[in-house]
Amino acid sequence: MKTFLIRKIVLLSAPVMVFSQSLFAQKANVLGQNLAGNVNVVTTAVPFLLISPDARAGGMGDAGVASTPDVNSTHWNPAKLAFIPDSLKMGFAVSYAPWLRQLVPDINLSYLSFYYKLPNRQVIASSLRYFSLGNIEFTDNNGVTIGNFNPNEFAFDLSYARQLSDNFSVGMAGRYIYSNLTGASAVQGEYTHPGQSFGVDISTYYTSKEVEVGGKKSTIAVGLCVSNLGAKISYSNSGVSNFLPTDLRLGGALNMNLDKYNKISFIVDANKLLVPTPPVYKLDTNGSPAVGANGQPVISAGQDPNVPIVQGMIQSFSDAPGGGVEEFHEIDWSGGMEYTYDNQFAARAGFFYESVTKGGRQYFTMGAGFRLTTLTIDAAYLIPISQQNPLQNTLRISLAFNFGKNKGNKKPDEGSSAD
Repeated sequence: MKTFLIRKIVLLSAPVMVFSQSLFAQKANVLGQNLAGNVNVVTTAVPFLLISPDARAGGMGDAGVASTPDVNSTHWNPAKLAFIPDSLKMGFAVSYAPWLRQLVPDINLSYLSFYYKLPNRQVIASSLRYFSLGNIEFTDNNGVTIGNFNPNEFAFDLSYARQLSDNFSVGMAGRYIYSNLTGASAVQGEYTHPGQSFGVDISTYYTSKEVEVGGKKSTIAVGLCVSNLGAKISYSNSGVSNFLPTDLRLGGALNMNLDKYNKISFIVDANKLLVPTPPVYKLDTNGSPAVGANGQPVISAGQDPNVPIVQGMIQSFSDAPGGGVEEFHEIDWSGGMEYTYDNQFAARAGFFYESVTKGGRQYFTMGAGFRLTTLTIDAAYLIPISQQNPLQNTLRISLAFNFGKNKGNKKPDEGSSAD
């Protein structure tokens, strides 16, 4: 019973939190307080698409848009796939991460990825992401059990990347999204159905020619990816639909060869959701949301979030009720480092920061990887800075297989423990 109640809280807490946070912001507005300091979380449908699926990036603070390419690049930046070394013809990987185990014992994320190199510096790839929310027991208004269900979501991708020069590449991915959270049951008298949508990723990647940094041979990389561009998703016939987690990620990396055997990389990502920020609604004398002549709530700060997709992306840069300060708070920062020895062993560390007004996820990460010929094993561990954090004790594991004929005895300079 305890597990069931906790799981209901996990599944239902998001809309409750959004409402309470909005109400808090409304009262603050009435009192004339600084809106930029209020909790005002930007929410979307299918947030599982934003979870870092692989252990390599997971060990570097969930940063990866500009890191050296590997088989899991589809999630971070499809354009990176074009720079996988020619000595590697194809590869695939499987990743697994128990999720929110501090609260519920059977929520998990699984990820499969694959790439294949084509002639003329082209690569095709695909991936499958599956998110299981465990077993749910449904009850009626009297608490009588009426059935069990396993809410689940998945996304299937097809990607293409191509080098346009020795230093620059572009990539894109098409994504089918399926989200079944209620099993077509009735929720508060409204019949529901699985949500479905289609999204697109567009990305670029640049890596410099060899330069000297501190007397060491190095390269500098920059990556940009806009992911989950697509139609809103709906779970009922009520006409209510929700934005996909359209996401802008920009980052850079510095890769240094310390000597023949030792290398180190430093990476940093900046990440922002391109969806509208919840506005602050005006309250009437009774403390209830005021309604205008058109029958809609009156907005006292911010902008109307019920807009088309493209308009929502544009206004996401300027619609925060708290102005420019709140807009800056909507940027998440992640960064880390990766040390590799002889392209066989890797040690990683990182940090992820999200403003307390936008969710407050703040945690350290650490990880390691080891390579045996074609097999690479990576693991990552998450360490939150706050006590009793739902993400506490999160462990991610990835197994990758890369196939290709090496030139001579040189080890391929490929990511995931072999940079």
